[in-house]
Parts: sequence; C-alpha cells; structure tokens
Amino acid sequence: MHRSLNLATYIAIVSTAAAASGVALVLVEPTIGPDSIRALLLLSALAVGAEALALLLPNSARGSIAFIPYLASAVISPTWASLVAIGVVKILVETIRRTQLKARVFNVAQHVLTLSSAIWAFRLLGGESMIHARGESLLGVTAAIGAPALLAFAFSFLINGFVCCYYLAIRENKRVFALWRQSALPTIGMDLVAGPVVFVFAWLCAAHGPIAAAALWVPILGLREVHKANLALQNTNRELLQLMVKSIEARDPYTSGHSRRVQHYSTIIARALGLSEREIEQVGRAALLHDVGKIYEKYAPILRKAERLFPDEWATMQEHPLDGASLVATMSGLKDVVPAIRHHHENWDGSGYPDRLSGEVIPLAARIISFADTIDAMTSERPYRQPLTEAQVRAEIIRCRGRQFDPDITDRLVSASVWQSLFQPAKRSHTPKRGLQIVGERPARETA
Repeated sequence: MHRSLNLATYIAIVSTAAAASGVALVLVEPTIGPDSIRALLLLSALAVGAEALALLLPNSARGSIAFIPYLASAVISPTWASLVAIGVVKILVETIRRTQLKARVFNVAQHVLTLSSAIWAFRLLGGESMIHARGESLLGVTAAIGAPALLAFAFSFLINGFVCCYYLAIRENKRVFALWRQSALPTIGMDLVAGPVVFVFAWLCAAHGPIAAAALWVPILGLREVHKANLALQNTNRELLQLMVKSIEARDPYTSGHSRRVQHYSTIIARALGLSEREIEQVGRAALLHDVGKIYEKYAPILRKAERLFPDEWATMQEHPLDGASLVATMSGLKDVVPAIRHHHENWDGSGYPDRLSGEVIPLAARIISFADTIDAMTSERPYRQPLTEAQVRAEIIRCRGRQFDPDITDRLVSASVWQSLFQPAKRSHTPKRGLQIVGERPARETA
C-alpha cells in the first residue's frame, strides 16, 4: 500500500491529521487552568533534556525517554495545551538538530498526532485530569483513572510505531513490518514498563510537584543508560558480522558483495514462501554468513586461482561449509543459523555435500540459500563467461528441479510475481568471481 504514496503526500496526511485533532480538542475544552500551565512548563523542560539524550536506532530512527513527560502531559492536562507544548519542544529540538525540512515537519506532526491519540483515548475511556485528583494517594488515583491512562498509553505506542515505520517504509522502499522489527522492536522492553512508569511519574508531578517528579527522573535516566548500552551491544554485533563477511571478500575482489547479494535474494525467497519476519531475519543472517568458512588461510590461494581447480583443490573447497558452521557455532547468539550454513551445498537428490542430505531433511533455510547462491553465481561475471541472462538462469533453475533444488520452492520461485521481484531493475555489481570452475559436471552453476 505504501508504494502508492510518496513521502510528501504522507507527511501532508500526518500533518493534517495532527492539526485536525488539535482543533477538535480546542472545541471540546477551549480554556485551561494555571495549574496545567505550570505542570506543562515542567514537563516541557524535562522533555527537552530527554531529547538531547536521544538514542540512534536502526534506519536512522531515534528513540528517547522524552515520551515519559510527553505522555504524562496527556493525563495531567488532556487538552490542546499539551499539543502546543510538545509542538514547541519538537520544533526547538528539530531546529537545533538541523534536520531536513521534510523530516522536521514529519517529526513535529507525528509527535503531536501520537500525543493527541493518547489524549483522545484517555478522554473517551472516561479519564479526567490528574490535577483534579491532587491530594489523593497513588492507589486512589490508579483506581479512578489507571485503566484509561494505561490503555491510552498503549494506544499511543501503537500509533507512534505505525506512523514512524510507515514513513521509513516509504523512504526506504521496504516493508512496514520488517522496519517495525528493526526500529520499534529494540525498544519493546522499555515500552513494557513505560505505561506504569509514566503513570507514577504523572501522579508525582501532579500531586507533589516538581521536586518529587525530579526524584523519579534520576533513576529513569539510569535505566536509559542501561538501554543505551544494550542497543550499542546489538549494533556492535551487527557490525562484527559485516566485518567478518568483508574480511572474507577482501581476500579476492571477485568475491566482493557476493554474501550480501545472497542475503538479498534469500530474504526475497523466504518472504515469497510465507515465512514469518523472524524466520526471514534468521534466513538472511545465515545467508550473510554462509561462506564465512572461507576466512581460513587454506582457501586463499584457491579463491585467487583463475584456472580450473584440481580434484584436491575442489575437495578442500568442499570443506568450507563445515568450517563455517564450526566457526559460527562458537558464537552463542548465532547457533540457530549453524545448520543452514553447514548444509547450504546439499542437493535435493542427495548428491551434495558435506553430509549428502536429501529432500526435506535439508534445513529449509539451507535450501533457500542454495537457490540464492546459485542465482548470484550465474548472474556474476566469470573469467570464462559473461553473466547469464534472466531467461538462461530461469531455464537452469527449472532444469535442476528435483535434482539440486527443492521442487516446491522451484515452482514458487519461477512464478511470475516472485521471479520479477528477484530480477527487478537494481544497481548491481557483476563482479567476476574466480577459481570456482571444477573438474567434471556439477548441478546448475553454483559457487563452491
């Protein structure tokens, strides 16, 4: 659906929705009291500080604990004044960051829309301003408006995640849910405890003033630092995987980009087979690392060789799935991809290596990677031939159906819609790949 929208149109839709929601709140409650103004000034100051400590998430998204004072304002002052306060804060922050105009407008609009969705949900569920409950205990306030507040917070998280991921999906031309997994999922732990934390924070602010609110703000900042460290560790792990792959490809310019292209093809095939986003991510990770065994020195002279391989050299090349699986198995966070790496050169009829598995005994991820690996080999330039055409690749895939390839996946792959997604126009480096021609016949034109 997002492919039918351009970024400017989507930003206009979000901005219009935010403005309309604000106007409606003005009509519902046009005046606000001085207590609400004082509370909003405090919350705005805390929000500015939190925005200054924002975390950088995948796909250039940002996450911060500023949502705590933002959402607290929704239950302390569920009026248009909260929208004005958050709008001013976001304009200030985006101006300091010097973001591009489109991004600046979107960030302000989506924050206003997110807060207004929380306010409307809170009001429609019967919630009343926390300022009216001043002097009551936390238990009493929870009994009175706890359920509407927590449901409103949860609704705002959903709105925020959808609106932001849709923006990224249009900008990056990717699937919304896949981006949600990358951008919103890393903060899910924070979201699970966010509702009660925001509620307690709002109660302290409304019932006991700024000093009490600041006392809770200090440990919240500590939790933010823990979350920042966790995100940094996840990012480091991703970068280490990329570094490992690049170190293999750096041995020989003919292998450059191969693993990342195989990952690209594998995720397309996995998605066409109806796998879940988690399974698709796992297949992609295995595809990226499928040739990691070639990092060992014994493969270096073979990979650089332009001539036909001798039998003993071919026997050595057949060891790389075992070496790769053994290497990856040493990393506890990657043990789920070990079978796919070990068996990505098995053939459907049992003629592959290293274990001569056949049929559905071969892990599904390995069968998918086999297709992707072969497609990239056939569409890459070699010293002894030019890249095969799309028609030649399709014919070769069909020829090896039931021999090298899973028949059911083959049938799905060569269908019009899936095949078109594999060969859609894109910038692609047909980098030649040397040293992989062998003695004798072998299925399709796969890499070793």
